[in-house]
Amino acid sequence: MNTFKFLSRAFMASMMALAFTACSDDDTPQPDGGGGQAPGTETGQHFDIFMSIGGHGGMTRGDGIIVRSVADLTAATPMIDIRGEGVEFRDDNNSYALESIQRGEYYYQVPESGDRFTKLRITDEAVQVVQEQPFVQNTYSCRRYTHAWLDDNTLVIMAANGDYDRILWTKLNATDMSILAEGTLDLPVPYAELGYKAFSTSGILTYREADRRLFYFYFGKTSSGRTGESGQYFYTAVINPETMTVESTAPNGIEREMAGSSYGELMQSSVMYDEAGNLFLATFTEQPDGTEKGQLLRINRGETNFDPAYRGFPDADGKLLTVQYLGNGKALAYARNDAAGTSIDSYSHYYTVIDLASGTRQRLACDGQEIGYSGGRFSQRTAVAGGKAYIGVNTADANPCIYIYDTASGTVEKGAEIAEGYYFDMLRVVED
Repeated sequence: MNTFKFLSRAFMASMMALAFTACSDDDTPQPDGGGGQAPGTETGQHFDIFMSIGGHGGMTRGDGIIVRSVADLTAATPMIDIRGEGVEFRDDNNSYALESIQRGEYYYQVPESGDRFTKLRITDEAVQVVQEQPFVQNTYSCRRYTHAWLDDNTLVIMAANGDYDRILWTKLNATDMSILAEGTLDLPVPYAELGYKAFSTSGILTYREADRRLFYFYFGKTSSGRTGESGQYFYTAVINPETMTVESTAPNGIEREMAGSSYGELMQSSVMYDEAGNLFLATFTEQPDGTEKGQLLRINRGETNFDPAYRGFPDADGKLLTVQYLGNGKALAYARNDAAGTSIDSYSHYYTVIDLASGTRQRLACDGQEIGYSGGRFSQRTAVAGGKAYIGVNTADANPCIYIYDTASGTVEKGAEIAEGYYFDMLRVVED
């Protein structure tokens, strides 16, 4: 790989020089407890940090992606840099998208070539293709699909077809990437009686293990593409995963769109479950003034429609982007303050912890100081593992860094710093 040529673009970018004010004594290097693993993570896991060159990398923005794998994200870790250490997220035959499915030690995606399903592994030296499966019947575009795992080995991919008037599905064996079955959902375009002609690009698919059903969230549009207007409400389809038969469909009656409707959950997490098996979905509705107000909705266990009385993110100041369950009735959210800016690069995005019972929330803070706004609307710099939430920030006046939230106590400490000059876009916990 021509890594030197690729990396050289990063260092031609202007470098910010302001120092970071750390959180009290948490910057003092700490031992790992003698167990040979990163504190707060499980043995046999590491972190993959995705950094983009020249601009945020989602939706093919920027000039390329570098991945750096590290074992520890605590403050004991030296400055994380990609100079001479990261690997380019491509191989000799293909470039790969930041938007990717990840489970265990592997990544799965439709690459830029748009002609196959690919299973990948990232090592310290290269991106390795483990298995590939050319398209057979249904075809998919890079980044524009949604997915769900039925078990550790069965992966379902779904998306609108090229004309956006049907929803395609493909069921894959994740071990060898063979196609188990594929077809088209028996699903009409919502609001067709009003002249709506197209589905949303991918929608959001999730598998609720409690009752062994797929839930597919989607909406109708007046036309395909960005100019098409979405319907009044998004719809929920309940699907039997064995037969892929649609058992019911209904409008939600509360919100207009789901977060991540164009790119599924290939990068950002918009669906979560609590211990009781309740399903939560990040949503939003565009307001008359053009702003977008987020909301967290819930489908109670055993139900198929959203609870009309539940509002998990009241009084939003902008769009709700991602949600992840922390345990103990709390969730981590990445949201936007529209008043501070609405572009992808605006420093208007913040992390907050939601109490799911009351809808109250508290901005992420360290030593009594709220963490500043981050740039990067289309990013997922957070991961939850081993009783910790690892939360990456990308503020305007400091090095990017990681904060570590203890899910049991709610305490926050500052972790590793990341070198400037790149766009920190994604963090994943990966099995070794």
